[in-house]
Amino acid sequence: MASSPSEPVVRAWARLERAHRAAQTAVEARLKEAGLPPLAWYDALLELERAGADGLRPFELQREMLFAQYNLSRLIDRLVAAGYVVRSAIAEDGRGHVLGLTREGRAMRKRMWPVYAAAIEDAVGRHLSLAEATTLADLLGRLYSRPTK
Repeated sequence: MASSPSEPVVRAWARLERAHRAAQTAVEARLKEAGLPPLAWYDALLELERAGADGLRPFELQREMLFAQYNLSRLIDRLVAAGYVVRSAIAEDGRGHVLGLTREGRAMRKRMWPVYAAAIEDAVGRHLSLAEATTLADLLGRLYSRPTK
């Protein structure tokens, strides 16, 4: 049986969760105030932009996204309806499709970034020095391992 986590580990966990929730709530509020789509849209548009002309299959998009997306199919439907993403059938896979970013989707992602960047700065950057932010990023990086592609 595993031993219980130490009090500092439990405190670190709780603070990590609270900080994440507070920062994400602040970012979402800033995007909404600016009349922009939610953060999940930015996340999906960014990953599709990074994928380039090859696009991503839905399961690949979900794997790459920074934020958990429990109803990815609904998100994709909304992005397609808004004209930011296109679905293309995969000839070798009758049921499969690949997602690609449209010019409008790229423009929306770029329009969202300044608001998102300012919210990140307010939520994290103004509280930490550059050295502290680097240390925190390194420490948090040790808490997960990115799955290989």
